[in-house]
Amino acid sequence: MSHNTSSASSSFEPDTDPREAGWKPRVALLLTGQSFSLLGSSIVQYALWWWIALEWKSGWSMLFATVFGVLPQGVVSIFGGSMADRYRRKPLIMLPDLIIAAVTIVLSFAFAHGWAGLPMLFVVLLIRSAGGGVQTPAVQSFIPDITPTGKLLRVNSVFGMINSANMIVAPAVAAVLINVMPLWSILLIDVTTAVIGVGFVALIRVPRKSVADTVDTTINADSADATASAADVHPLVAGIRRTMTDLKAGFAYTMRHNHLKGVVLGDGMTCLMSVAPLNLTLLLMTREYEGIDLNLGVVNLTTAADKLAANELSLTIGMLLGGVFMSTIGVKIIRNNMHVIAGGIAAVGIAVVGLGIAPGLLSYLIINALCGVASAVCVGPMRTVIQSEADESMVGRVFGLDTTLSTFGMPVGMLIFAPLADIIPIMWVFVAGGLLTLPVAWYVWRLSGE
Repeated sequence: MSHNTSSASSSFEPDTDPREAGWKPRVALLLTGQSFSLLGSSIVQYALWWWIALEWKSGWSMLFATVFGVLPQGVVSIFGGSMADRYRRKPLIMLPDLIIAAVTIVLSFAFAHGWAGLPMLFVVLLIRSAGGGVQTPAVQSFIPDITPTGKLLRVNSVFGMINSANMIVAPAVAAVLINVMPLWSILLIDVTTAVIGVGFVALIRVPRKSVADTVDTTINADSADATASAADVHPLVAGIRRTMTDLKAGFAYTMRHNHLKGVVLGDGMTCLMSVAPLNLTLLLMTREYEGIDLNLGVVNLTTAADKLAANELSLTIGMLLGGVFMSTIGVKIIRNNMHVIAGGIAAVGIAVVGLGIAPGLLSYLIINALCGVASAVCVGPMRTVIQSEADESMVGRVFGLDTTLSTFGMPVGMLIFAPLADIIPIMWVFVAGGLLTLPVAWYVWRLSGE
C-alpha cells in the first residue's frame, strides 16, 4: 500500500479500503498485547533502577543505569526504522519481546543464586533498551497496516492513553512489589507479560501484504544500486552498507516533506528545550519547595518523596486526560494535525515557564498537569502525520529518525541545563527552556501551510 499513489495507478485501486473490514479486533489485539508488554517492562525497569539506587547509593551507578537503559534505544532506532521498512513488522514486534524475556530469565536466575552484579545488570539494561529501538518503530509502522487512515488519530490517541496509564500504574506496582518480593521473582513478571503480549500480536491477521514487506523499487533505487555493487563482499558489510543507504534515503525523504520534517524536528527540539528541564524537577522540589507542606485533604505532602510522587502523578494524570480528550472530542473537531502539533508544543513551552514561576506548590502541580495535557495533545497528531503522509515503504525510517532525535534530545539538553542549574536559580532554567520552545512551535506552524 502507498499513501502517495499516482493518478495512473489510482484507477486500479479498490473503492473501499481493505483495512476497513475487521479493523477494531485487529487494533484491540495490538493495543492489548502492547499494554501487557509495556506494563511488565516498566515495572521491571523501575525495580532495577530502584534496586541499583538502594543497593549502591552511587550517582555514578545511576548515571550508567540511565546511559545503558535509555541511549541504546536511540541508537538502535536509526536501524530499527530501516528494518521496519524492509522486513515483516509482526516479527519485529514479537522478536524483541522474546529476546528480552530470555535475558530477563537469565538475570532472574542470577539474582536467585546470588551472583548477579552491576555489570550484568547494565548488559541486560542495554539489551532491553536496544530491543525497544527495534520494536517501537515496528509498532508505530504496523498501526497503519491494520488501521484505516481515517481512524489513525483515534488509535494513536488511545495508544497514548495506554502509555500514560502505564506511567501511573507501573511505578506504584513496582514500589509495592520491591518491598514484598525478591527481585528475581519481580523479573519474571516481565517474562509473563512479554509472552502474553507476543500471543496477542501473533493472532493479528494483516489485511493484505504491505509494500514494506518488500524493497521499494522506486524510493529505494539508490539502495538497490548500492547492494548490487556489493554482491561480492561479506554479507555483514553489505548489510551495513544497505542500512547506511537506507538511513541516508530516510533522512533525505523526511527533509523533503515539510510536514514530516516539522514533526520530526519539532519533536526532537521540544525534547531538547522542554523535556530536559522537566528532568530537573528533583532539584526544583528540593530547592524551591523544601519545608513547604501542602494539605490536599486526602493526602498531606510533607516529605520530599511525597512531593516528587505528586509531581509525577500530576504530569501523568494530565497526559491521561489529554489522551482521553484526543480520542473522543479531539478526533471530531481537529481539521489540521500540524496546527494542533504546533499549538501543543507552544502550550508545553508556556507550561514549562509556568513551572519555573509558579507562586506555590499547588499552582505548580496544576500547571504540571496542564503540561501533561499539552504533551498528550501533541503525541497523537505527530504519529498520525507520519503514518498518513509518509510513503509506507519509508514510514519506519521516519519513525526511527523521530525516535532517535527525541531520545537523544533529552540527555543532550541535560548536558546544557543541568550544569546551568548550579550557576543560576533553577527556576530560570525552566523559564529559559520554556521560552526556547516557543520558536519551535512557530517553526512547525509555518511548515503546516507548506
